[in-house]
Amino acid sequence: MRNLLRTGLIAAVALSSSLVAGSAQATPPGPGVKGTVISQTTIGDKDYILREITIPPGQSTGWHYHDGTLYGFVKQGTLSHFDSTCEPDGVYKAGSTITEMSGSDHVHIGRNLGTTPLVLDVLYVLPHGAPFSADAPNPGCDFQ
Repeated sequence: MRNLLRTGLIAAVALSSSLVAGSAQATPPGPGVKGTVISQTTIGDKDYILREITIPPGQSTGWHYHDGTLYGFVKQGTLSHFDSTCEPDGVYKAGSTITEMSGSDHVHIGRNLGTTPLVLDVLYVLPHGAPFSADAPNPGCDFQ
């Protein structure tokens, strides 16, 4: 019983330490940001995934990058897109398209600075089995 309690306590401390460490560096999406998979297929070693992403007013995607190229279409609202220099690399209104390049050297954040929900349709072209995105630390910008 004593060993079981000790093992449980060690596991709890390890888990809480990893959660704290992960939270300090990652910049997850803001509250209410949602992504819904519309369709998905794999051809060869590539996954093609179409998602609809909704970002409420005042929220963001969090800093991140992708292991593959993304092609987006702004259905509603305005996307303010920033790169790792903290400078905007584009403002995309409804009807606009955007391409996001792959790799950890393309860290970026998408923000909804408007007053209406931002709705994006995004085609992910990823290596088979790759996650949609990888969280990245804020590169030193005064916003999230």
